Amino acid sequence: MQIYRSMSPGRRVSIAVAMSEEMLAVAAAGIGARHPDYADEDVSWALRRLRLGDEIFRAVWPNAPLLAP
Repeated sequence: MQIYRSMSPGRRVSIAVAMSEEMLAVAAAGIGARHPDYADEDVSWALRRLRLGDEIFRAVWPNAPLLAP
């Protein structure tokens, strides 16, 4: 924790962004593994649905496919 606290705010944000991007990549890989028939675009839709929940997903993209994550 001491090392983390000694980092600049910008460095901490950079680490948080990298971790977030890695988490999204892992989630997308999991969706792809569960649904090998999904195209890359399908994985993206399923990931958006997973992140936002159905209500917000539908509000933003009312005509998008509801693909299982």
